[in-house]
Amino acid sequence: MSDPRRSLGAAVRRWWPVVLAVPLGAGAGAGYAAVAPAAYTANSYVVVVAQNPGEGATAVNFAQAYGRLAGQPQVLAAAAARTGRTVSALEETVRGTTSPDAPMIEITGTGPLPGDAVQAADAVATSLIAFANTSSQDTGVKLVPLARAASPDGPSSPSAALDTAVGAAAGVLVGALAMAARRRPAAAAGGPAAAVFPGQPLERQSAGAVR
Repeated sequence: MSDPRRSLGAAVRRWWPVVLAVPLGAGAGAGYAAVAPAAYTANSYVVVVAQNPGEGATAVNFAQAYGRLAGQPQVLAAAAARTGRTVSALEETVRGTTSPDAPMIEITGTGPLPGDAVQAADAVATSLIAFANTSSQDTGVKLVPLARAASPDGPSSPSAALDTAVGAAAGVLVGALAMAARRRPAAAAGGPAAAVFPGQPLERQSAGAVR
């Protein structure tokens, strides 16, 4: 056998767990993408406006606070009544995100249909505005709608390319762990504990190892 073929054979024997696990993981990811139910995402936008000029930093701080409140029951209760869903269902499908330097809140809704995602995002945005503006005299800021949610063109998940890549990455990890597990017994067999003389009692072997 020539040297290149011998080297290739040695590499295959060494790396076969990874070579086997990567396509299996990629196939599992692609299979998941093929059978997973579609989910759609829509975004509604709200802006925090300071009632006094020159208080832009105050508006940004309140945007951060109200963005965290977007997923709380006191805000979701009104949205749940408007959409006919439960508060717990909205907690799982709606989230609010903010920017560290802009007084804007993005309300993201997800659902099995485009209309469900739009309805959830807009309902929570409306509920958040109403909830916050009841305290505008005390906070000095007011929430106003910036843009209503637009119907998504296609599902946000599953993604065949992303799920396949994640499956392949998981295959690399599993294959590497399998290789590491195979090396441990081999390393243990080659250590000092492997130097055992047949018929020698264990106590005497240990004493000989100490000497």
